[in-house]
Amino acid sequence: MSLGAILLESQGGRAVSKERLESILFIGIPGSGKSSFYKERFYATHVRINRDMLKTPHRECRLIETCLETGQRFVIDNTNLTRAARAEYIHLAKDAKFRVLAYYFRTAVAAAIARNEERQGAGKIPKVGIFAAQKRLEVPSEEEGFDELYCVTLDREKGFSVEPGMAENLVK
Repeated sequence: MSLGAILLESQGGRAVSKERLESILFIGIPGSGKSSFYKERFYATHVRINRDMLKTPHRECRLIETCLETGQRFVIDNTNLTRAARAEYIHLAKDAKFRVLAYYFRTAVAAAIARNEERQGAGKIPKVGIFAAQKRLEVPSEEEGFDELYCVTLDREKGFSVEPGMAENLVK
């Protein structure tokens, strides 16, 4: 069942401050720093929705539904590699009058593999998974319907750098 089929209604007629209505999509291969970025920038203000953590699409849908109904800001912390994967989240958020921001994590495969090697247990994924994700990755564009699009890079010494998404930094 699709997210749209499960989430038929949102907002429930409640008046919610327009600036509060914000959904964020993270876009990037495994090991690109998405979850670390969430903890650093959004932990105190946005609910984290992550399919790896929730285990099923149904649980993910229920949590999104709750956020949309209550006007709770949220971050979709999945890889969101393809336009099709992102489109449903964008559509649902827009239908609920949420602004949609996207953060594209531009990362070299070698850097993602190095960060992945530092992970422990189930968090560590096979290298082939990172290579496959990079191959499937479709770089985002404003035409997808984002209200704002940013490019994030990670430097071990300097930390995260965030810039507005433009043609020169929205590349694989």
